[in-house]
Amino acid sequence: MNRPVSVPSMAAAVAAPHPSGAVCAMLQDGRWHFQHGPIDLVIGVDGPSDAVQAAIPGAWQRFTRILPELAGELALLRRPAGGSAEAQGRVAARMLAACRPYAAQVFVTPMAAVAGSVADELIGFFSAQAGIERAYVNNGGDIALHIGPGRAYRVGLFSDLSRVGRLPLGLDGAFEITAAMPVRGVATSGWRGRSFSMGIADSVTVLAADAAQADVAATLIANQVFVDHAAVRRAPADTLKDDTDLGSRLVTVDVGPLPRSAIDQALGLGAAYARRLCDDGSIHGAVLALQGSIRTAGIARGPGTLESVPLPIHSIQSDGGARQPLLNATTKGKPCLT
Repeated sequence: MNRPVSVPSMAAAVAAPHPSGAVCAMLQDGRWHFQHGPIDLVIGVDGPSDAVQAAIPGAWQRFTRILPELAGELALLRRPAGGSAEAQGRVAARMLAACRPYAAQVFVTPMAAVAGSVADELIGFFSAQAGIERAYVNNGGDIALHIGPGRAYRVGLFSDLSRVGRLPLGLDGAFEITAAMPVRGVATSGWRGRSFSMGIADSVTVLAADAAQADVAATLIANQVFVDHAAVRRAPADTLKDDTDLGSRLVTVDVGPLPRSAIDQALGLGAAYARRLCDDGSIHGAVLALQGSIRTAGIARGPGTLESVPLPIHSIQSDGGARQPLLNATTKGKPCLT
């Protein structure tokens, strides 16, 4: 449980709107909500009230400057990451650094890491503050973590956003991320999410050293989950959104029911790419979901890492193991934490 705290300086910031238009609020359960234009964060912090009170104002003040900084470098951030130009702002530089290692092999712009990079920028205020036991910054499902000694987070996964509004609604699975693990970033991508995808995965959730690396990897793995089938409908990205960084590249707009062979083929391609990224150290693990089937790679397939819960998931298969019936696995399209 997050411990409710009183932060007078933050209360004043809420009462008087920030000149930038950024908005801050403390939620009833003790979490914080920072919002500025398209950036929408939920922040959870555990620790003594004086430690939390010391960390929050700095995080808030830094947050108010991030959107204007990114807007000033938007032309660079929408270009392929392989160019020689360098970013000026810290968040923009983090975006570029996360994407550049992939630029020689695939099309990617720094925008593929924007949500994770913003989360990483703010988590530093909590990891640097003495007394903070654990904290997370959740930017629309892309999450940066601080986990102190002996602490952990349980990250819930929900793979199919089409189930929202239908009952029963439950998690597809969950990870426990402990302080001893190398994971400090979790990100999810897929064609049903808020950003365009070239693939057909319902969701790809990645565990990595930080949220920026998880963000770009989730995007690229999700792009690899694809099969040419009549049930898949795609359109040029720039016909759907004028200012997209993807230009006329085809993105997925709908995926109808697929036969088992097509699901296996698409997930197999994505899982093979995820294994490559695990093998070269780019990520630590991944969970790929498509129409009730799941594939895992890296530490996501370790004993007890991915918990099962009762849900109508068809099958789960590790990157090197046989498929097994799954009564319910815990996976997601927008992670939640406890």
